[in-house]
Amino acid sequence: MKIPRTVILTTLPLLAAVPHARAAGAVAIPGALDLPTALPATGRIAFALEPALYRAAPTVRPEALRAALAAWDALHSRGEVSSPILTVIDYGLPSTTRRMWVFDMDSRRLLFHELVAHGRNSGEDVARSFSNEEGSLMTSLGAFVTGTTYIGKNGYSLRLRGMEPGVNDRAESRTIVVHGAPYVGEEVAHKLGRLGRSYGCPAVRPAIARTLIDHVKDGTLLYAWHPSMSKPAPPAGAASTIADLGLPTGRWRHGR
Repeated sequence: MKIPRTVILTTLPLLAAVPHARAAGAVAIPGALDLPTALPATGRIAFALEPALYRAAPTVRPEALRAALAAWDALHSRGEVSSPILTVIDYGLPSTTRRMWVFDMDSRRLLFHELVAHGRNSGEDVARSFSNEEGSLMTSLGAFVTGTTYIGKNGYSLRLRGMEPGVNDRAESRTIVVHGAPYVGEEVAHKLGRLGRSYGCPAVRPAIARTLIDHVKDGTLLYAWHPSMSKPAPPAGAASTIADLGLPTGRWRHGR
């Protein structure tokens, strides 16, 4: 029997849960006029936005944000992402913590700060194991490009294309998608001491699923980060390339 390859973590920081904020409340960022109002049509510019985005979301780990910006620069320079919307998930945080941030890099605003589930076999409250394998029921890490929406068994859902070979490039065949789920919410967290878990999908609250999906669909970057990721992101301002990050070009599969 083929055993899924996984990454097992032995120690993780346990952080206190944070009260849930309103889902789509945009946060204005001081100093927004210090930067252009639109992103140039070139890569390697996202790092200039790091201070403003961090001011908008002071609870995001700088390492997670920097890794996501490096991936955005690399993919934008190749035309793989076409939108200034950036989603960052920090799977090093407990599931009871709001660990998903959605930014509008044009306006330097935080659009969403949400709870998000991890895979059933990735861990209980804290994700400790990750896999790219079919049937693993685990979360995959790394850079995903969002695609089109569809109505599936979990309702309104958003396709994801994994951009990192051997890390998340089986996301489409595994049907790893963004969708709403009744096991995501504060009530579940209070009752179970954790969120319910998915088959590997980044599932969100049903009440916010459609609005969030409509903001991040069609060519935006979703970056799933964890402290165990071995290759550190370059320092702010450093150039990054697709080769540096191991991010290939690709095309969408259809028929699901």
